Amino acid sequence: MTGHHGWGYGQNDGPSQWHKLYPIAQGDRQSPINIVSSQAVYSPSLKPLELSYEACISLSIANNGHSVQVDFNDSDDRTVVTGGPLDGPYRLKQFHFHWGKKHSVGSEHTVDGKSFPSELHLVHWNAKKYSTFGEAASAPDGLAVVGVFLEGTKAQFSCFNPKCLLPASRHYWTYPGSLTTPPLSESVTWIVLREPISISERQMEKFRSLLFTSEDDERIHMVNNFRPPQPLKGRVVKASFQA
Repeated sequence: MTGHHGWGYGQNDGPSQWHKLYPIAQGDRQSPINIVSSQAVYSPSLKPLELSYEACISLSIANNGHSVQVDFNDSDDRTVVTGGPLDGPYRLKQFHFHWGKKHSVGSEHTVDGKSFPSELHLVHWNAKKYSTFGEAASAPDGLAVVGVFLEGTKAQFSCFNPKCLLPASRHYWTYPGSLTTPPLSESVTWIVLREPISISERQMEKFRSLLFTSEDDERIHMVNNFRPPQPLKGRVVKASFQA
């Protein structure tokens, strides 16, 4: 067992078992997915993605038993994502990472079958539609998650200002999906940036040295904390750029 919440990433409580506690795991718009670049539909109506992170107020960074998560003050619209496929501003609630035991796996989304060593998720919610984050998680399209791939090259990764964690290009794919961890709510507009950012093997090893469990329990290193791609089931992936 790798989780204390009835689910985790182990053999007995991993993604293949989640449907027993969360039947929506077999729903029609589950995430992540494999993005087939040649099948993504260029949509000229998609707006440029605007990420206003200059006034970021981070509250804490913690190992939550499933990932490393940084929480933010989301009491106002100072730190938001707008544009893209979104209607109005979505406030940054938190960001977290998924990664593998080896450099060949780790990301949740894949592109043309290719995995990346890690994936960063910046989780936002729409304050005008829903009064609390908890309500947003169960309401249609109440969340917007920006996914960023991390690939293995030598680069600094010391700053936890999200602005520093974004690639220069804002080209993206977008599709209707779900949370990739329980409760797996199908309430997410996914925005996956095409261009990866860089992280070194040494920096990845710091993630891999973390533990799923507390020090008093059996030491299980926090690796392979990603859900495999789910069936597309007729959904269309749109692209903000022409291939």
